[in-house]
Amino acid sequence: MYAPISLVIALAAPGCSADSPPAPPPPERVRLNVTAPADNAIVRDDTIRLTGRVTPSTAEVRVLGDDVPVQNGSFEATVPLDVGTNVVDVLASQGRRRPAMAAIRITRQEQVRVPDLIGLSADEARDQLAELGLRPRIEEGGSILDDLLPVDTTVCSTSPDAGTEVDGGTEVEVVVSKLC
Repeated sequence: MYAPISLVIALAAPGCSADSPPAPPPPERVRLNVTAPADNAIVRDDTIRLTGRVTPSTAEVRVLGDDVPVQNGSFEATVPLDVGTNVVDVLASQGRRRPAMAAIRITRQEQVRVPDLIGLSADEARDQLAELGLRPRIEEGGSILDDLLPVDTTVCSTSPDAGTEVDGGTEVEVVVSKLC
C-alpha cells in the first residue's frame, strides 16, 4: 500500500511544517540625513558646521569618530578642515538596528597672494609659487636678440599680477626673458 503524497512530502521536508515560526525580519535601519553642508561643498573657512537628523531620535551619532549630542533627532558638530579635499564620515546607530553611514566631501580653498617675482630666475619663481600651492607655467618671452645676449633670463611679468589674491592651486603664468 502506498502512503498519501502529503505524508511523503511532510516527512521529506523537515523543518517546513506549519508549526515552524517564520524567520524574523531583519532589523530596521537607522535613518540618517546630513542636512548641511552639501556633498562636494567648497568653503574657505577652516571649520564647518555639520547638521543633520536621525530616526529614531534616540540614535547615537559619531562624526569623524567622535560622539555628537542628539536632541529630538537633530545633531550638529563643528568639523575642522584641512586645505584641500576633506572626507567627513558620519555614523548613526541605535541598539539592534542596522547602522547608517554617510560620507560628505568638503573642499577647503585657501586664498593666496601672488608674490612679486620680477627679476628672479625661472627656477626661483617656480619654487616660490610651488611653496604657496600655486601652479607655475613658465613662458619664454623676448626676441631673437635674447639668443645673442650673454645674460640669464629673469621674470619679466606674471599673470595674474603680483599682489592678486587667488585660490590655492591656481595656475600662474610666468614670462621670462633676457631683456624685460
